[in-house]
Amino acid sequence: MVGINSDIELTKLYYSIGEVAYMFDVNTSLIRFWEKEFTIIKPSKNKKGNRLFTKKDVLNFQKIYQWVKIDGYTLEGAKQKIKKGEEIERNDQPDVIQLLESLKLQLIQFQNQL
Repeated sequence: MVGINSDIELTKLYYSIGEVAYMFDVNTSLIRFWEKEFTIIKPSKNKKGNRLFTKKDVLNFQKIYQWVKIDGYTLEGAKQKIKKGEEIERNDQPDVIQLLESLKLQLIQFQNQL
């Protein structure tokens, strides 16, 4: 994984901010800053207020890290890439619905042939 230290595997349910910082060799302040800037990083918090990052959060952080630190995008540029990605996901949903409706129709026709 780009940006992630090779001796870390994403096998846990939750990661502390320190673990995420170690994975990417960045300060915890950068993680907190990007959490505020990017809505796709949404760690939950325990009773003490400590951030708990899921595997999805870490993978989203990895995308942002790749775009900003390696590819040279600005924060706004990375936000635009995220928006485009969300639009693509939304546009894919009607195709899935059409596929399921087609499959349903085929199953009904198959059932009627029995």
